[in-house]
Parts: sequence; C-alpha cells; structure tokens
Amino acid sequence: MTTDTAARHTGTFSIDSWDQQDDDPRDDGFATGRATLTKTFDGGLAGTSTTRILLAGTASGSRAYCGFEHFTGTVGGRTGTFALRHAAEGDADEQWMTWTVVRGSGTGGFVGVHGEGRITRHDDGSHTYWLDLGFA
Repeated sequence: MTTDTAARHTGTFSIDSWDQQDDDPRDDGFATGRATLTKTFDGGLAGTSTTRILLAGTASGSRAYCGFEHFTGTVGGRTGTFALRHAAEGDADEQWMTWTVVRGSGTGGFVGVHGEGRITRHDDGSHTYWLDLGFA
C-alpha cells in the first residue's frame, strides 16, 4: 500500500447461508455454477456481507471461483460499506483465495478505502482472513 494509514486486519468469518445453482455439466467433466452466500465476520472486520460468486470445477478435482462481496460493518473504528473482488483456485494439493477492495466502493467511514487480502479455509471447514486496508 502507498498510504501511511495502512493496517492489517485479521479474524474469522462464518458462512451463514449458501444458495447454489449448478449449471449443466459438460461431457468432458467441466461444470459451472453460481452461488449467493451470507457471512458474519469477527475480529478486525466486524459485520456481515453478501457475496455472489461464479464457480467452476473439473473432472480432475480442480476448482475455481470469482465474484464480488459487499461488506457492511466496522473496521478499525470506521463504519460503513465497501465491496471486495474475489479470486480463488485450488485442487487436492493446494488452494488460494484472494480479496481486492473495489476502489470507489466505500461509503460512510470507508470512503477512499483500498487494499487486498487473503482467505484461508481450514480442514475443519472454518475460515480465517487477513485484509490490509488503507485510505486515499
């Protein structure tokens, strides 16, 4: 980040709802779908979000998704909303999930917010995150 107000925020989130619609799989094993999910955040981010993602999977077990998340809550004493762009990919051996703040999406105390972070899904199904945020 290029601002002196950048800070790392860490914590956990729970997935409160997951509504998935699968498209027809192809003969070669490639399948797509879409999902809408809601989350509750604890830790550095305190609030809720709604996320819409596009999903893809292969016959070999590789999978990927991309989408957008709209967060409402409090971070570092600031309250408002902002949007995050998701990108993720994984297979049986490794996975990665990243977030990037959609510039210009901040409202209330998040006007001017920018940043990026990472989500980790653990073997027990729980999730942790870090998100570095700064303000222009």
